[in-house]
Formats: sequence, C-alpha cells, structure tokens
Amino acid sequence: MNPPRQTVRLASVPLRPRSFVFVPLENFSLHCFSSAVDCLRIANRMADRKLYTWRLLAEDGADVTCSAGITFRVDGDLEALSREDTVMVCGGLDVRQATTKRVLGWLRREARKGLIVGGLCTASYTMAAAGLLDGKRATIHWENQDSFSEEFEEVALTKSIFVIDGNRMTTAGGTASIDLMLKIIANDYGEELANAVADQLIYSTIRTDQDSPRLSIPTRIGVRHPKLSRVIQMMEANIEEPISPAVLAREVGMSTRQLERLFRRYLNRSPKRYYMELRLQKARNLLMQTDMSVINVALACGFASPSHFSKCYRAHYDTTPYRERGSQAARLSI
Repeated sequence: MNPPRQTVRLASVPLRPRSFVFVPLENFSLHCFSSAVDCLRIANRMADRKLYTWRLLAEDGADVTCSAGITFRVDGDLEALSREDTVMVCGGLDVRQATTKRVLGWLRREARKGLIVGGLCTASYTMAAAGLLDGKRATIHWENQDSFSEEFEEVALTKSIFVIDGNRMTTAGGTASIDLMLKIIANDYGEELANAVADQLIYSTIRTDQDSPRLSIPTRIGVRHPKLSRVIQMMEANIEEPISPAVLAREVGMSTRQLERLFRRYLNRSPKRYYMELRLQKARNLLMQTDMSVINVALACGFASPSHFSKCYRAHYDTTPYRERGSQAARLSI
C-alpha cells in the first residue's frame, strides 16, 4: 500500500515539463547521476504532476557503463536539442579519456543555442575542454582540483559544493548533485517543494554554493587544534612555493620548536614531512590526471630539480614519477 502523498504548493504552475538531457560518459559516477534523476522523480511525485522529464543520450546511442560496472541503455545518439532542454553531462573516472572529440563538438554546438549546460562530478573537465567554462566560476571533485587548475587557467575554480554561473552549472561530485537539483527545484517551483524532496531523500541538511565539498581540516586530521589547522591550511594553499617551518610558526605565534612538537604530538611526523606528503600527493594527482611533463609537475609542487623530485617521490611511493606516468598511460589505453 502506498503511503499518503504529501500536499505541496507550487510557487508557479508549469506550462510544460522542464526537459533534462543526461549525457553519461563512460565510467560515470552512478551516485551523482542517480541522485540527480531521483530528485526530479520525487519532485514530480510530490507535486502530483509532471514537472520534469528526462532522457539519456550517448555517443552513437551506445550503452554506457558506470564506474560501478553497471551498464545502462540510453535513449539515443547525441541529437540536436531544443533551446528549452537542460543538458547534464555526467562524469566519473578517467574523464579525460571519456571526453571524445564528438562529445566536445556536440557540446559546443548545442551550447551555441543558449542551452543551460551542467556537469556532474568530473564532467566539469569536459565542459572546460569544450570551452564552455571560459571566464566562468566552476567547481569539480576535490581529487581533480589540482589538475583542473593547472590545465584551465581561464576558469575561476572554486571549492564550492556546486556553482551556478549564468547558464553553466558544475558540481563537486557525490551528494553535491542533490544540492544542485534541490536548488534548481527551489528556483523553479519554490522552497516548499525542494524541502519536500529533501525530506523524501532523508536529506536533513541542504547545502548551498557557499559550502565546501571536503571535510574541515580538524575533522579530516582528527585533531581540533586551531593553530595546527591554520598551519595545515597555509601548507595546502602554498604547494608550488613552500613556506619554511620558521615562517609558518611565526604566522601562528609559535616558535619553530613548538611547531615541531605540535606536529609530533598530534600527527606523529615533523612539519617538514607532513608538508612533503602534501606536495607529493598533488604531484601524484597531476601525473595521473594530466599530460604535464614530469619537470613541470615537479615545479608545480615546489621541487627545484627533477632529480630531487624523483628521489622524494620514490621514497614515498616506491616508484619513480616516470614509471607512475607510464603505468597510468598503459592502464588508460586498455
């Protein structure tokens, strides 16, 4: 037996349903995609009318497999759309490989019509590669932030949950799809409907575009110490030109020795070691996600020479940057 349906007042009555066209790329994130679609489905149910429609398109109309290994049958090829359609590209793993020339050409052509185009998870990369985010604010999954900012300097990359800049929308992945869709629903039909959809999803905290996609530094490191958090924040913001421990200590009103003790006590490593790990993590992201040369990766992560970079990288990851790049290229070519 179906439960009684909640009555929701709409801020406006649609003349026709709003049409969404989802374009899942190979290895797309199932969670991002399904969360977005389910928000639309629930909105229709709570309003007891068809407010939204959606269909799936893919290159050549071929089946698409998500990163969880589930294959989806789509509704058709990348066809010409109406100006009233809203396009939502769905990214996931290996988005660079999934972003084909045909997808880019289709996006550029449809965008010229003035369509609203959104990117879920790593599909911000696809939008940027198509030139759709030039001069725009955008966001992307935090794992891809380093490589994105290196490759697309003309895009104002933020660390927001989602960004709506004119007729372009991007999300940071995961549950950010829900926050974006709730914002769209609220804009279209009012907060009451958006809140009703959130209730159905057992989604108790609706985030805005001012929220960050990552856990706070104290939560991430498991330590609530304001000076330690401040130092780590400065480290994360200064990877290309590392700051000396003496300067970091002075910025938070400590001596270098006190800073050393603070890191040893809470993180079981020196400030220098922790900083090195942050730089090496960024380096690995750039090696895995971009075509940057090893020497440029080294420079972007604060290493003055490739030999020093290679030595530090091998000590931490038990492989060289060149082998890391080679193994990644082989894996992606399969």
